[in-house]
Amino acid sequence: MCSYREKKTEPVDLLQLDGYTVDYTDPQPGLDGGRTFFNAVKEGDTVIFASDDEQDRILWVQAMYRATGQSHKPVPPTQVQKLNSRGIKAPQLDAPISQFYADRAQKHGMDEFISANPCNFEHSSLFELLQRLTLDHRLNDSYSCLGWFSPGQVFVLDEYCARYGVRGCHRHLCYLADLLERAENGAMIDPTLLHYSFAFCASHVLGNRPDGIGTVTVEEKERFQEIKERLRVLLENQITHFRTKFVEAGITKVCHLAITSMDTLCDVTNIRSSRLVLMKDIVTPVQQEEVKAVIRNCLEQAALINYQRLSEYAKLEGKKREMYEHPVFCLASQVMDLTIQNAGHLVTPAKKLEDTIRLAELVMEVLQQNEEHHAEAFAWWSDLMVEHAETFLCLYSVDMDAALEVQPPDSWDSFPLFQLLNDFLRMDRNMCNGKFHKHLQDLYAPLVVRYVDLMESSIAQSIHRGFERETWEPVNNGSGTSEDLFWKLDALQTFIKDLHWPEEEFCKHLETRLKLMSSDMIESCVKRTRVAFEVKLQRGSRATDFRVPQSVCTMFNVMVDAKAQSAKLCAVDVGQERQYHSQIDSLIEETVKEMTTLLVAKFVVILENVLSKISRYDEGTLFSSFLSFTVKAASKYVDVPRPGMDVADCYVTFVRHSQDMLREKVNEEMYIERLFDVSKPQRLYPI
Repeated sequence: MCSYREKKTEPVDLLQLDGYTVDYTDPQPGLDGGRTFFNAVKEGDTVIFASDDEQDRILWVQAMYRATGQSHKPVPPTQVQKLNSRGIKAPQLDAPISQFYADRAQKHGMDEFISANPCNFEHSSLFELLQRLTLDHRLNDSYSCLGWFSPGQVFVLDEYCARYGVRGCHRHLCYLADLLERAENGAMIDPTLLHYSFAFCASHVLGNRPDGIGTVTVEEKERFQEIKERLRVLLENQITHFRTKFVEAGITKVCHLAITSMDTLCDVTNIRSSRLVLMKDIVTPVQQEEVKAVIRNCLEQAALINYQRLSEYAKLEGKKREMYEHPVFCLASQVMDLTIQNAGHLVTPAKKLEDTIRLAELVMEVLQQNEEHHAEAFAWWSDLMVEHAETFLCLYSVDMDAALEVQPPDSWDSFPLFQLLNDFLRMDRNMCNGKFHKHLQDLYAPLVVRYVDLMESSIAQSIHRGFERETWEPVNNGSGTSEDLFWKLDALQTFIKDLHWPEEEFCKHLETRLKLMSSDMIESCVKRTRVAFEVKLQRGSRATDFRVPQSVCTMFNVMVDAKAQSAKLCAVDVGQERQYHSQIDSLIEETVKEMTTLLVAKFVVILENVLSKISRYDEGTLFSSFLSFTVKAASKYVDVPRPGMDVADCYVTFVRHSQDMLREKVNEEMYIERLFDVSKPQRLYPI
């Protein structure tokens, strides 16, 4: 014996009947749940059972008697009372129960039905009522049955039809009508069941039964046409509202059904149903284009409905966010009830752009859900899902265009919207360079070109103003102006690269233009630095008190940094542009050589001045004899240094300071070595 909980398939309690003795028992006062009782006894252990009627109790006792194998055969109390009465009036223990059922049968008129002639009833209408009530009872657990009858219910309905001659076509028409009514009211009905029932009815009505035998009444044919139209409307409605009709993805899997269509908008079975609805008859198949046209129309309506719901959700979410985040809005909402018109006046271009970006995120989320959960259902017509996505995006483009039109000119706040949409679309092989993607590119291409133009003009102006005010103080790898220039050029190229422009030709055009612009800007920086270097040396002293200033070292570092940055900012692996980059490298090298020559020339001029002074003390000259006589006379009284030694010491100090400054401040060792290699013969030549 097993004890089950309601609607459960696994027992919660088990009882082995081996060794028990079952028998009828008297009514047990104080116990609920039954009217007739019987028990099972084993070594003092008693288990009491109850049933609702006497016949049920007899069946249970007989079954348990066979299971226990006991020698004593239980006898129902009614038979015992009849055997023991023999004129003696014994109390009938089960009389109240029998009387109860007799009263209930008389109350509901069952005795009239039991004794009535079946031929006097219209069994078609009675069966329709029976089947409807059975379906209502079955759908109390709709997630498990999905409209399918249990085996016991099918047996009863089959027996009724066979016993009282209910037509099979009428049976399935009524069944299909009941299923459609429940499905229209939101109940979950298996599309496979709808398909089977409709196919059975169609084989009757259209005269294409496999056995070749079948009749149909005029009423059944008219009802079939009505149901056919209802089924067509239902299927179109399910496809149109696929995002809301089939959101319970795991329900059908729990029931171990062969169909997984309930977690998508319409699977193969559902599509077959729509194909069958469109058939002229059960044999002639419908044209592929007709089915495709119906589904295309449904998906167009679905795109409109889904976008309207998404827009309403985004607006509601935006209002809630404003109420919690914007104190002014909170105050205004307490004073006045904001209508749609009033709220429209409060929307700024920045707020509208923010809402558009948020709406774009929701749009992408919906499209991604469609791809993950519903694309498999449209494996036969994947192009229709692409059209549905394009239609959905075209509806969004209306709001996007309106938001971009109100943005102030030369405002770049809308570029995150392009990056968001473009990064999503370019990763989808079906949507990449599609209708909406092309529209997005056409919309933003002028903005990108305008942005590059303005940035080029702005960087050029910053170079001009920067070098006019340049102090040549060391900043990182160069000066303040050069660091700012290289940072702006790198940031601009990184920004354009992060756009991931999908059109290859325009992308190459942007890349080439930015590389050439960087070359021009670096060339201007190099030339301005070369001019400033020459001016700095010209203003310096020509005597040994000259010290190589830190600004000169900074200018060398600007050249070093310019060469390193040009390799990154100007390199393009195509013929002409690669040559252009080589020209920039050549320009930097030539400029460094010129700067080295100028600095060495400065050293040579100072050396020549020193030699000119020292030459006055050379022996054999008239002027040197007078100077030496004076020194010899004075040396008798004080310690007088030799003539020209102070000048030589100053020059040595100058050379050491210059070498130390260059080695310490210039970042490129190669330039330092080159400078010393060039300056050495230049200094030896005058000597």
